Amino acid sequence: MTATYSYNHFNVSFTQEYVVHVEINRPKKMNAFVEDMWHELKSIFDRLSADSAVRAIVLTGSGDKAFCVGLDVQAAASSGPLSRVQGQDPSRAATALRRHILEFQDCISSIERCEKPVIVVLHGYTLGLAIDICATADIRLCTDATQFAVKEVDNGLAADIGTLSRLPKIVGSFSWVKDVCLTARTFGADEALRIGLVSAVYKSKDEAVEEGLKFAAVIAAKSPVAVQGTKELLNWCRDHTIADGLRYTSIWNGAALQSRDVSDAMLSGLKKRTPTFEKL
Repeated sequence: MTATYSYNHFNVSFTQEYVVHVEINRPKKMNAFVEDMWHELKSIFDRLSADSAVRAIVLTGSGDKAFCVGLDVQAAASSGPLSRVQGQDPSRAATALRRHILEFQDCISSIERCEKPVIVVLHGYTLGLAIDICATADIRLCTDATQFAVKEVDNGLAADIGTLSRLPKIVGSFSWVKDVCLTARTFGADEALRIGLVSAVYKSKDEAVEEGLKFAAVIAAKSPVAVQGTKELLNWCRDHTIADGLRYTSIWNGAALQSRDVSDAMLSGLKKRTPTFEKL
């Protein structure tokens, strides 16, 4: 029996066996985030990570206008961390803000930490925090009308939830990263595809979501030992030297190669049949 996922600001549903669709659900505010939402996000992805009934995840935003326009600025101004530290001693205010930022970073990083591959489908306005979120995903797709921007400098701050750390490792040009982060300019789907931020561009949101779910179904049909190991190794090797990556891979596969999935997959290939794999 699959687990029940019920949240105020997210819709979570199983679209088929092993495939989960997570939808940000605040369309009247163009999916702008308030504090409760990033705590819910972490709860969802921490649970999905450990749920053996889940093998691949698709993340989208509800409504037609936006995947996400970043933080809800009005809510942040009235009840955000800056309002809570006004008048405090600077050192104590800095400590409180640092703790808040680290907690926020940890919640968004739950997508990257999730053991299961996450495919994010972007559409409409994809601004600020939306870039932080999509940078944590494993595969990024978008519509041809998607408008991207790293907006934080226009709000008087450096982006602090992950974009500045992850974006340079996703795309091939550090000059381009500095261009979009320092100017906060808007760029479109064609530029995102050319620079490598997204893997594919589709004509409509419906088509993009459909293709994302197809990607997820393909991944979910494969050995969860192999898929989850591949995600772990790719992410670990990204942040370490080649020599360290090779050594870590040898240790990881020293255990993973003992899985029955290896022989099942090989025999299925020889016998021209589709393999099935136990839950992990």
